[in-house]
Amino acid sequence: MVLLDNTIVGAALPDMQHRLHTQLTGLQWIVDAYVLLVAMLLLSGGIFADRFGRKRVYLTGVVVFTAASVLCSLAPSVGWLVAGRVLQGIGAAALSPASLALLAAAYPVPRERIKAIGLWAGFSGIGLAAGPVAGGVLTDAFGWSAIFLVNLPIGVILLLVGLRHLEEARNPSAPAIDVPGTVLSVLAVGALTYGLIEGGARGWTSPVILGGFAAAVILFAAFVAVEARCSAPMLPLRLFRQRLFTVSNTAMIVVGFALMGSSFFFSQFFVYVQGSSILRAGLQTLPASLAMVIVSPFAGRLAARYGFRIVVTTGLALAGLGLLALGMVHADTGYGNVWWRLGIVGIGFALTMSPLTGAAIEAVSPQEGGLASGISSTTRQIGAVLGVAVLGAIVRTRQSGGASFEAGIDSAFVAAGAITLATAVFTGLWLARSKPAEGSAAPQRSTDPDAIITSNEASVNSR
Repeated sequence: MVLLDNTIVGAALPDMQHRLHTQLTGLQWIVDAYVLLVAMLLLSGGIFADRFGRKRVYLTGVVVFTAASVLCSLAPSVGWLVAGRVLQGIGAAALSPASLALLAAAYPVPRERIKAIGLWAGFSGIGLAAGPVAGGVLTDAFGWSAIFLVNLPIGVILLLVGLRHLEEARNPSAPAIDVPGTVLSVLAVGALTYGLIEGGARGWTSPVILGGFAAAVILFAAFVAVEARCSAPMLPLRLFRQRLFTVSNTAMIVVGFALMGSSFFFSQFFVYVQGSSILRAGLQTLPASLAMVIVSPFAGRLAARYGFRIVVTTGLALAGLGLLALGMVHADTGYGNVWWRLGIVGIGFALTMSPLTGAAIEAVSPQEGGLASGISSTTRQIGAVLGVAVLGAIVRTRQSGGASFEAGIDSAFVAAGAITLATAVFTGLWLARSKPAEGSAAPQRSTDPDAIITSNEASVNSR
């Protein structure tokens, strides 16, 4: 359900724009409001579940997420829809890590736990792949509000079954929740996102936009200062002294940036540039998500055999080339010359995410493997927030300069591809080639498709 709402919205964006009478800025907020809250609350959500009860936090997350979905479906305006998406993000940040923590607690035997988590990830992959198709079908038949109502029966079933059958579990020794760090991180990334999204509409030199960027810098500096002095920080800065950890998370930011930023425009390209229906556009975007779901389970195994650097560099290079190729697609380009470009993008990113998480885990002690994995997922989500904001700003800036929407999207794809290729060179030079060390947390992660956004955040606490 959480992963479905990451991909199902993209197919409905054209209908939202038409029915809610909004511009590109409004669509960016609809996507980023959800991703921002998920990104910044994931790490705290896992700790919160351990301290106050995983069943309690999980079911609370289900209630919040389901109620927020109903609010989204009934939203009369963009403002109400964005508010609903914020609440959805809060619910998802509680529900997702708590679900994995409950699963891990239910299977104390490592071998059985790995199988259970693999099944958990597989169902998440179904949500990831089904999003574009489900979004296209529901939006075409009932309008955009239907994509949120689909969560209502699922949420009710989860709540009823969970109340009866789930057993409470908690970790009394869980660290304290870093409230100042969490609040500052949300405000800092939120201020930066505001400046990037609204800058194209209000003007980059507008006092409000310049103030937003200044506030982001100040809040980020305050966050670093608080985390450096906190006894139990949500983001231990000492981990970034390890080059492998720093480089892998930097690359993960770029992965989130390019993947989410480009996919934001997939359906819009097919609908507005090539004239496809919403249903057809949802089907046309499927090669990217299918490629990710199919390839992701093998990425960790390839990294274990050939090393992180080779697999990650290859994946980033493929994704970058695929995005550059998408930047060459025009209104009259046949779909037979488009689908394979989407497939290459999906294959490339699938090859990078699980190995990058494995590299981050490899850089820390075995006891901090779950924390490292959670940070890796969080950095990718931050990249996703910035990708939607920055690439949207590129499109809007091109349009304000007199270029067509098609030219703006092409520029966004090219920019994402160029950044991804540059990151491939960077990681090829600086990401140390290594294999999971014996006894580390990396081996059991290697087959877990980290393309499925929130797979490992709570694992260290759940044990």
